Amino acid sequence: MRRLNMAFWGILFLTISACKDDPKPKPRGFLALEYPEPEYRRVDIGCPYTFEKNDLAEIAPSRNRIPCWINLEYKSMNGAIFITYQRVDNNLDSLLRDAQKLPLQHTIKADVIEGDIYTNDYNNTYGMFYEVDGDAASQAQFYLTDSTDHFLTGSVYFNSLPNFDSIVPAADYLKEDIRHLMESLKWERNN
Repeated sequence: MRRLNMAFWGILFLTISACKDDPKPKPRGFLALEYPEPEYRRVDIGCPYTFEKNDLAEIAPSRNRIPCWINLEYKSMNGAIFITYQRVDNNLDSLLRDAQKLPLQHTIKADVIEGDIYTNDYNNTYGMFYEVDGDAASQAQFYLTDSTDHFLTGSVYFNSLPNFDSIVPAADYLKEDIRHLMESLKWERNN
């Protein structure tokens, strides 16, 4: 009877312990970030170009204090669009070469780099927009020129280690702001 009693408790214990699910690791999750609908306003910062910027962005001078180089800072995203400006003075080829090399510096960490040609005859702006997917330092870059007097470049950067999966919503939001900036950019008229 004692053996039967021990066998009963042993089988009961095995049955109860066998009913538990095996522990499984939970998948990594990221925040589902949502940002406000952008509202754009034209800004004139006293440079040979104007554009429309998102109200969410604040204009700040670049770290190296070169005139007409600015940062559009998105504090809620801990990111910025760095904008540089140079006059074209018989150096268009070298400016284009440098702007086209910049996205290639991210090929080590990038999964994909796609470039789209941009043309706006009405505003006399021509250039490229690069989207970078992967753990690269910059998720988007662009350049614009009128081919004779003005050359503008821009890059998106976040103040954190690159982790593409966690910054996708913010990077996509800033890419749309870059597209709007490119479409709304106007050069000063040279007389």
